[in-house]
Amino acid sequence: MESLRMIETWPVPSAAAAVVRADGSVAGSRGPVAQRFPLASVTKLLSAYAVLMALEEGAVELEEPAGPEGATVRHLLAHTSGLAFDAPRTQADPGARRIYSNAGFETLAEHVAEATGIPFSAYLREGVLEPLGMASTELDGSAAKDAVSSCADLTRFAAELQSPTLLDPSTVREATSVVFPGLNGVLPGYGNQKPNDWGLGFEIRSAKSPHWTGETSSPRTFGHFGQSGTFLWVDPEAGAACVALTDRAFGPWAVEAWTPFTDAVLAELRG
Repeated sequence: MESLRMIETWPVPSAAAAVVRADGSVAGSRGPVAQRFPLASVTKLLSAYAVLMALEEGAVELEEPAGPEGATVRHLLAHTSGLAFDAPRTQADPGARRIYSNAGFETLAEHVAEATGIPFSAYLREGVLEPLGMASTELDGSAAKDAVSSCADLTRFAAELQSPTLLDPSTVREATSVVFPGLNGVLPGYGNQKPNDWGLGFEIRSAKSPHWTGETSSPRTFGHFGQSGTFLWVDPEAGAACVALTDRAFGPWAVEAWTPFTDAVLAELRG
């Protein structure tokens, strides 16, 4: 895909990108796709998938208590537990606001580890990474932000998100639909969003503006970006997903580069 050449103009030391169709085929790739990059918050997509697996296995339930008093697994996945961004302190009642929370995902990982009797990183590896052949991917630290992976590995995950083999498709549809609709909140790097829609671990684009995806991305687009200069989106209307990994921290360069890049990818897919 010619649009992927745009990553060569990004002001970053290294970048890799790929587009994956809904049938799992790779439409194109660019850059060092085998290189491992820190994912930052794109880690949350992998962690959320492992939690969804624990739900299907019956180890945990969405409505069971977890985290602050009154909060549930559902609240933690949807960033509505009331926990602060990066500390286990409560800032709001559960379900009242969309407070993006690394602490919430760390609490969630501890909850799943206790329920399964397996360290969360091992549960993720055995349940998700190994079955998908993601041999370059590893979680060593926070379930919110400390995974490393390669573009090649994340193309496998992007294919799984579009045509699930490890989870029932209905589970993925629920996870990538808005949970607790109408809640406002801050999308890191992009300011207040009204509403700040989210699914079960997956950010939902909806009508957010500004946003890190494209101006032509469909409202159903879901995924995540990371402060390490990384993103993964799936656009069901386009029938495709895109992965981009860099080794430069998110900043104004990314705000300027990512949206036209995504719009170019979508235009090429349509064409």
